[in-house]
Amino acid sequence: MQAWKNIVENPEKAKQYKAARGKGGFVRASWQEINQLISASLIYVIEKYGPDRIAGFTPIPAMSMVSYASGARFLSMLGAPMLSFYDWYADLPPASPQVWGEQTDVPESSDWYNSGYIMMWGSNVPMTRTPDAHFMTEARYKGTKVVSISPDYAENVKFADNWLAPKPGTDAALAQAMTHVILKEFYVDQKTPYFIDYAKRYTDLPFLITLRKNGDLFTVDRFLLASDLGYPLSNPEWKPVVINSKTNRLVCPNGCIGHRWADTGKWNLKLEDEQGQPIDPLLTLLGSQDEIVRMEFPYFDETGRETFRRDVPAKKIERAGETIYVTSVFDMMLAHYGINRGLPGDYPYGYEDPRPYTPAWQEAHTGVDRNLAIQIAREFAQNAVDTKGRSMIIMGAGINHWFHGDTIYRAILNLVLLTGSQGVNGGGWAHYVGQEKLRPIEGWSTIAFGRDWSQPPRLQNATSYWYFATNQWRYDDLSMDRLASPLAGRTRYRQSTN
Repeated sequence: MQAWKNIVENPEKAKQYKAARGKGGFVRASWQEINQLISASLIYVIEKYGPDRIAGFTPIPAMSMVSYASGARFLSMLGAPMLSFYDWYADLPPASPQVWGEQTDVPESSDWYNSGYIMMWGSNVPMTRTPDAHFMTEARYKGTKVVSISPDYAENVKFADNWLAPKPGTDAALAQAMTHVILKEFYVDQKTPYFIDYAKRYTDLPFLITLRKNGDLFTVDRFLLASDLGYPLSNPEWKPVVINSKTNRLVCPNGCIGHRWADTGKWNLKLEDEQGQPIDPLLTLLGSQDEIVRMEFPYFDETGRETFRRDVPAKKIERAGETIYVTSVFDMMLAHYGINRGLPGDYPYGYEDPRPYTPAWQEAHTGVDRNLAIQIAREFAQNAVDTKGRSMIIMGAGINHWFHGDTIYRAILNLVLLTGSQGVNGGGWAHYVGQEKLRPIEGWSTIAFGRDWSQPPRLQNATSYWYFATNQWRYDDLSMDRLASPLAGRTRYRQSTN
């Protein structure tokens, strides 16, 4: 250790090995020399700065559980942080924790066989999940329809009954147009009982959101909460509100996040109020509204400054001398997606209208024929009706490795949620970018992260670590003003790291 100290603390000696960097090649050394060099440098850092100045990184643990665990345990026993891997190389889909609060909970590949309709979207199964590709072949022999969505003629296109080739990076536009079709044909033109029941039970579509008044227009604000109404409940600021169509009362359905931390621990999603009485959430306020109000919605076009104005049904709630305007998430979503229900405003007249987010609009961005987009959306939804949700979308790195890949994913996730497919065997989303899951995860984690020695384990988000440690922030010239909603005004900070 003294020899290493003598080198790194002597400017002339330190300059010699630092100046040699970048010339390529390796110097042959014995294991004894390497182990001695690494050990000396680690001891020096710990003695001078503490173990926090040491950090380690290794790729996906399923590749070699023993290799990963040995290095991770070594760092954990030193007291050094272990850097994350899944998010750092952009395999983690941020949309998953954003929507469901967990990392990536998807079915095993054998569940493909249970599906009646599969879209492979940005996931080249034969190439990136070769050992499991036989499940796809077997599903096709069984009669499952397969659609490949890929800008290039990839291996998985050979599986496909239909191939959609959007321009790279435009997948969200295609998903939004498909969502437009499903909302119009399966929620408005005809009300599909299975979809409606699923939406009420498992999505936030019936929840009420408050509207912020800005002159003669309204904009989306936030969820209406039990705390806004003065309800004497536990954790009222974490309990959103719906209208019970049976009683026309504002109630908090069981199973919201506020229930998780309540003394009673009610966490199951049940269509019951706080007293355990059955409820039937009102999905739309149209027909029972107090007013029709005009809302302004942002449109994130190339300039980032465009908006459109559309009318939505709203109710007025009087609270502490204040009038609160609310609408449902469902009503807001229909307006944002341009589903014309006969209300005034800048609504598209049909699928051929080039305004957002119609099939014609997406064709201009993606290059996918509008009629093909309509066909696939109809088939995907109709299969979900016929099979009670056995429609699946296999997703992967092809659409996740993009700036704002979370918005691409969330646009696609609307399809499995609106069709009642999520949580159904053979249905829902299936994100694959390798094999990150370990069967002995609990016991393995105890060993790998030294949990038998000290708690909690010292883990570090690698994405932000490298962003700051390698000074990436110094040359990141992307201003938050370029990403802000046209309704937001000036942003508080110039960069995301501020």
